[in-house]
Amino acid sequence: MDNNLDMIRHSAAHLMAAAVKELYEDVKFDIGPATENGFYYDFQMEHALTADDLKAIEKAMKKMIGRKVEFTRFEMSREEAMKMLTDAGQTFKIERLKDIPEGEVVSFYQCGDFVDLCRGPHVQNAGEIGAVKLLSVAGSYFKGDEKNSMLQRIYGTAFNSQEEMTAYFKMIEEAQKRDHRKLGTDLDLFSFSDNVGPGLVLWHPKGAFIRNTFETFWKQEHYKNGYDLLYTPHIGQSILWETSGHLDFYREGMYSSMEIDEKDYYVKPMNCPFHIEVYQSRLRSYRELPCRWAELGTVYRFEKSGALHGLLRVRGFTQDDAHIICTQEQIEDEIYEVLRFSLSIWKAFGFTEIKPYLSTRPAKAVGDNAKWEKAIVSLEKAVKKAGLECVVDEGGGAFYGPKIDLKIKDAIGREWQTTTIQFDFNLPERFNMTYIGEDGKRHQPFMVHRALLGSIERFFGILVEQYAGAFPMWLAPVQAKILPVTNRAEEYAKELQKTLRGKGLRVDIDLRSESLGSKIKLARNERIPYMLIVGDKEVDDQTISVRSRREGELGAMYVDALIDKMSYEVDNKIV
Repeated sequence: MDNNLDMIRHSAAHLMAAAVKELYEDVKFDIGPATENGFYYDFQMEHALTADDLKAIEKAMKKMIGRKVEFTRFEMSREEAMKMLTDAGQTFKIERLKDIPEGEVVSFYQCGDFVDLCRGPHVQNAGEIGAVKLLSVAGSYFKGDEKNSMLQRIYGTAFNSQEEMTAYFKMIEEAQKRDHRKLGTDLDLFSFSDNVGPGLVLWHPKGAFIRNTFETFWKQEHYKNGYDLLYTPHIGQSILWETSGHLDFYREGMYSSMEIDEKDYYVKPMNCPFHIEVYQSRLRSYRELPCRWAELGTVYRFEKSGALHGLLRVRGFTQDDAHIICTQEQIEDEIYEVLRFSLSIWKAFGFTEIKPYLSTRPAKAVGDNAKWEKAIVSLEKAVKKAGLECVVDEGGGAFYGPKIDLKIKDAIGREWQTTTIQFDFNLPERFNMTYIGEDGKRHQPFMVHRALLGSIERFFGILVEQYAGAFPMWLAPVQAKILPVTNRAEEYAKELQKTLRGKGLRVDIDLRSESLGSKIKLARNERIPYMLIVGDKEVDDQTISVRSRREGELGAMYVDALIDKMSYEVDNKIV
């Protein structure tokens, strides 16, 4: 996130809280952070907030912006802060104060009559907030726990200028048109069922076809780039998850165990322990490394119902997982190859704006410093070699290794986090992974996790929204629809379909007794790449009247010319 925009939005959240304090009595405050697209603040009060209340709060905020109300920072001792918050009856703030580690500075910001426990930073005065708008009110729980008090949450957004805000809402309007949940239903791609369970996807024939097409491409490209593919089970014994540490650190995200032959088994949340078991199936030599192993492995993770969101957040999904096991000397080249391969795949799907984010060693981490330093340098060099500039998140890596995340921009400018290239110094130690080096001694290999598309389900949702349901030729489940205009043209249409299908093209016919306008409208709604109109003239001339979704009216074409044109788009993956 833009640091300046983050500060403006955080300040707008405080400004909103100041307006609420000004307008309502007996308000208890929780927190008001900036978010990816705006901000929110949580309150507890007797009055149930409505849309009209949001208008009044926003009006009060804009008055404070006009007066350029200042933000003032001050510090207090923990004891002084506790007394002030207790005297004010701010019970939620007292709990937040308790969460601040001993020895850390306790700071406050004042905005008008509102004083908030806050680390900051903030703008100097409210006049620096260019544009603000309150969006909605919803219920929330203190600290996100349904066992705690119910609060009211106001969502809003803020920008540097009114022009930026206007552009944002235009983007939101376009995003609603592209919503993969709506298009998934309209185009008959996938669905969810209460009988099956939340977050578990049912793939319909057209959606399954698209998925199979890009999965086939995924597999072919992995073989071309030196990977081998694995298949692993959906469940594993508890000892596997104990060794990996998942039962210690991730148990709440795993589905409950089942007992088989008096041993506990768990549904897998990740593929990596299985890939390690393949590696451990025999003694490895340095001559065999690197091992590049990939899998389209289906995993299951518990997500709270409120977090589920179409295909973007589900409970059962297929990870395009890969693991690279190599020597220290190989790691730099391997990381570059992973990055290069990732970029080539994203560009094949039409994503050209790609930005890497590098996360480095956190305060608590496993693995020695030398390995961490080697890994971070390898990541930095790979990014530079690929001609990219990365954003560095100091201390933002996982405890088991540094990582690069790739974020892509879609057709309407939204950023999505996708590829992850993650070092792991934890699992090689836990599983005692070794190889025999050139010196005849045992050495521990480097291990890198790599999810390229992220998950197939989430990637599919992103693709639907990227293309607004209008999939390019190579992915479209129906590439052309023949629209016969007369009864005489129907036999010609059937022969034409047979010819085109014989060339590997996916072609349907609309034989309904409807007008040409009705048939064209349906084909447009289905986002069909080509409409092939045939009437008596086309029968006599042995041609087709062609309409392209991309290029518009193309006029009459002979069959061979049409086949060449459509096949070129498919073979070259024109997007």
